[in-house]
Amino acid sequence: MPDEDEVRRLSTRMNRIVGANPGLRGDADDACQTAWLEFLLRPPTLRDANALAGWLTTVARRNALRAAEKRSRVTFVDDSQLETHTAVDSPEAAALSGELAAALWRAVEKFPERHRRMMLLLAHYPELGHAQLAAELGISPASVSRIRQRCLTVLRRRLEAEGFSYP
Repeated sequence: MPDEDEVRRLSTRMNRIVGANPGLRGDADDACQTAWLEFLLRPPTLRDANALAGWLTTVARRNALRAAEKRSRVTFVDDSQLETHTAVDSPEAAALSGELAAALWRAVEKFPERHRRMMLLLAHYPELGHAQLAAELGISPASVSRIRQRCLTVLRRRLEAEGFSYP
């Protein structure tokens, strides 16, 4: 069994060698301690007394590699599972989203009737084309884009005035 000075010297050497690999630096200390524990639980049968440093370093390096491998394992998910998985918003995101929605509809309520109807149709029936929107609103199809853009610009300004920003 090595004395205290020898243990310190060997530990420092193991730590330097294992920690020299940037991917293993975070695991070097634990790996070196595990190597010493292995040495104490199952001492190796070494032919040469000087081979202990090499044995300890090899064991520490392997332990560090195992730890790094465990950390970097990736679990692949079947694409069919992605469609059924729903992301859960944080409470803060849900509250902010609710505030934004309320502010948006308050701003839409202040629009003239035709513009308010356009915003409702765009929100609830996004699949409607220009011709269908024009028929619902009683305007020409050529006017749909211009009115829609005007409504969205006014809506953005009103929301910004209330402190909401657009990225």
